[in-house]
Amino acid sequence: MSELSFSQPQSERRSFLAPAIVVVVIVAIVFALIWFLTPHRIADVAITHTAVMPEHTVFASSSKVVGSETAQDDLYVFATVRIENKLKLPITINTISGTLTAPDDTVTPASAIGKNDRESLYLSFPTLKPLATAPLNPETEIPPGGQAEGMVLLHFPVSEADWKNRKSASITIDTYHQGTLTVEIPKS
Repeated sequence: MSELSFSQPQSERRSFLAPAIVVVVIVAIVFALIWFLTPHRIADVAITHTAVMPEHTVFASSSKVVGSETAQDDLYVFATVRIENKLKLPITINTISGTLTAPDDTVTPASAIGKNDRESLYLSFPTLKPLATAPLNPETEIPPGGQAEGMVLLHFPVSEADWKNRKSASITIDTYHQGTLTVEIPKS
């Protein structure tokens, strides 16, 4: 009786090199298509115009003590922000905020002033109203390939001199599903 042999002769063995090369090439083509057809940026964000209004308020005291008056410096930053959606999905704005970094690296955060608060602010400080334009509000939806532009109003409890001597300032727009977009406020 002959012995059973499960080995195949050398000429009958299949080479898997050719199918492996074909699979690698197909996977490389798929990754290249995804890389080149998918945008690498969520959106382009730019500040097209900035206006600053300092307010100095002195609070009188009913006390007769000399020097009992207190003062407060407020700075209102009106920034016109343009967002161009680079995705094939809509972008919806969740929140808008800002930060101011002083020369000593002290960071002052600020939330954008909302619609109801803007109206009250314009009543309290009528000089701010002429600087206002159409706002960019939370819940604004930017269609795929579209753009949105509007005013972002920030309040920082600093003087105009502190604003001019700042290290940096920025606006951060947080979206619901696409992360955050940050843009620097120019110094000029």
